[in-house]
Amino acid sequence: MTEREKMLAGQLYDCGDKELLDQWHRAKDLIRDYNKIDSANLEGKRWILQELLGGQGKNLWITPPFYVDYGNNIFFGNHCEVNMNCTFLDDNKIIIGNNALIAPNVQIYTAFHPTNGVHRFGELKEDGSFAFCKTQTAPVMIGDNVWIGGGVIILPGVTIGDNVVIGAGSVVTKDIPKDTIAYGNPCRIIRENK
Repeated sequence: MTEREKMLAGQLYDCGDKELLDQWHRAKDLIRDYNKIDSANLEGKRWILQELLGGQGKNLWITPPFYVDYGNNIFFGNHCEVNMNCTFLDDNKIIIGNNALIAPNVQIYTAFHPTNGVHRFGELKEDGSFAFCKTQTAPVMIGDNVWIGGGVIILPGVTIGDNVVIGAGSVVTKDIPKDTIAYGNPCRIIRENK
């Protein structure tokens, strides 16, 4: 099993693997270009997103700056908007449905690390250095017609159902069922959204 296969399976994997580092560097170069491209160069933006993302529907709008780990694990449906300064750590899949509205400064994480430092980094080498930290992942799934408010943090393994509003500043630590409005730290359901 390759390190990428382990990564997508949620197993401990080595972030320093050559295949993963090559993909990571490619994504960093593409996102650098996206963040620096002229704002009105829509064709250039479309080309970069097509090269960067795992998949996208029609009418995707991402306002720079935008930050990713690999990019190729991010999938958007149709008619989605991502506002400025969002960070998607896509070490596993981030799947976003149709008609998603994602406000500024939203962070979506799929990666996490062992809490024990020895398990996270391994033993120090004779020269005092250590390997890349060990990492695990869990996918994030966001349904259709979802609005994620400004500054929201979504943790690994979370599923957000259709027709959900997540209030600004929330930290989403567990699944949020469809047709609800939720906010807080930790995020919790406040009422139905019918």
